[in-house]
Amino acid sequence: MNQREEKGGSRLQKPKKEKKPKKPSRLTRQQKVLMVIAVILAVVLVAVVACQSLFVRPDLEHKKKPNTVTKDDGTVEEIDYGEGVRPRADGERKSKDYYTVLILGRDTGGGGNTDTMLLASYDVTNQKATVMSIPRDTMVNVPWDIKRINSVYNYYGGGEKGIQHLYKEISQLVGFEPDFQVIVEWEAVGKIVEAMGGVWFDVPRDMNYEDPYQDLKIHQTKGYRLLSGEDAMQVLRYRHDNVKNGIMLGYPDGDLGRIKTQQALLKAMVEQLLKLENITKVNQFVKVFQECVETDMSFQNILWFAQSAYLGGLKMENVNFVTMPNKGAYCWSRSVGNNQSYVVPIAKELLELVNNELSPFVETFTMSDLDIMSVNSDGSVSSSTGYVEDKKAASPPVKPTKPVETEDPDVDENGDPIDPNGGGTIVVDPTADPNTGTVTDPGTITDPGAVTDPTTSTDPNVPGGGLDVNDPGIVDPGAVDPTAGYPGTTPPDGGGEAPAEPDVPDFSVIEPPPAA
Repeated sequence: MNQREEKGGSRLQKPKKEKKPKKPSRLTRQQKVLMVIAVILAVVLVAVVACQSLFVRPDLEHKKKPNTVTKDDGTVEEIDYGEGVRPRADGERKSKDYYTVLILGRDTGGGGNTDTMLLASYDVTNQKATVMSIPRDTMVNVPWDIKRINSVYNYYGGGEKGIQHLYKEISQLVGFEPDFQVIVEWEAVGKIVEAMGGVWFDVPRDMNYEDPYQDLKIHQTKGYRLLSGEDAMQVLRYRHDNVKNGIMLGYPDGDLGRIKTQQALLKAMVEQLLKLENITKVNQFVKVFQECVETDMSFQNILWFAQSAYLGGLKMENVNFVTMPNKGAYCWSRSVGNNQSYVVPIAKELLELVNNELSPFVETFTMSDLDIMSVNSDGSVSSSTGYVEDKKAASPPVKPTKPVETEDPDVDENGDPIDPNGGGTIVVDPTADPNTGTVTDPGTITDPGAVTDPTTSTDPNVPGGGLDVNDPGIVDPGAVDPTAGYPGTTPPDGGGEAPAEPDVPDFSVIEPPPAA
């Protein structure tokens, strides 16, 4: 080995460093254990704080303030209940956590109408809930002529103002102000169903309807199957088939049948949403909430309700879906000039439902606390409060008449009229008044229990009686839309402000339709 190799070899060999002795730990074993426990507790505390910020119990402090409405100029004012009943807004609750929520379904594809109205009462403490559907044809105490509840939103121009006035009418109907409001665009239901991966549901009937004006197509087959979001939307919006060969198939009980289907579908959705696999899809539901829901609750409040239902063990047998107790009634319309069909509450049954299942308050309600409309035997309307906003409707209805012009008949030598067809008999119009000789206008209804115009009849004994032109989905060129009074057209439900009453000098009192 040469000298260079020796030097190189010496470079490769590094001297070994001596290990420094470990310093003795200043922490005892017991202290180390305590430190680990502290770290674990800190992590748990952070998780608890995060959960608390995610699930926030709703605060009812806002109920101590009067309900307000924003005017067109941007100013905010308290809702004016006028001389009508002021609904209850505060009081002792039946349990610690007992809440009420008004849920309004807005059909953006159908002009933004609020045809779906639900009042939900949720006793979180005892895990019981009741959801009451309010039919869109319900008569309410308003100052205009046609008093269906679905006219309120559009009458006040829609938007927040329309919602607040609809809130007012529903509050007076049940006697208390709901704690919160949730306005859901119907598209949200389809998006939630998509996020769930579909919903299993038994479609009650074949459904076939198309409306090119709304770009609406409904084609569903009867039976139990997995519905997509689009399928669910079609089932919810269906009322009846298109008219075919003069026949219109649909729910035998009309809009009440539609409400039953909506309730059944929503119940199926809730039942399947409470399953564990859907709890993990909270991010998708958050997105739907942000896009399609307006509410005075925070999303954390809604998550608190969901958490309470899931962890509290809410079962579907403890969720009661009901329709407002009701019966059909007819009432004369001054602006349209015919009898209009309504749904009026069955007062005693509604009062019982409010006290036992809907109201969050311990104090019981009496009939005067609720603003329940009814049609009297003389055709006038009245309220359980004793106050009717439409003064004219509080009196028996009157109906305009007009005399029929006739030519002077041929007479004999004595001046008596003779039959132009021969026979010498005196000409007497069978419809003429025996005292005045005035002939009733054949275009009017002389018997309020009968309908002479087959295009507007809902009487099965009258030709065309299966055709309900009161339905906003039908345009009858010979009919007058009952919600607006425009010949040959059918504007969206509610029809905006009712048209002016006809200025006819001669009136005669007519008998009202038979009480429903």
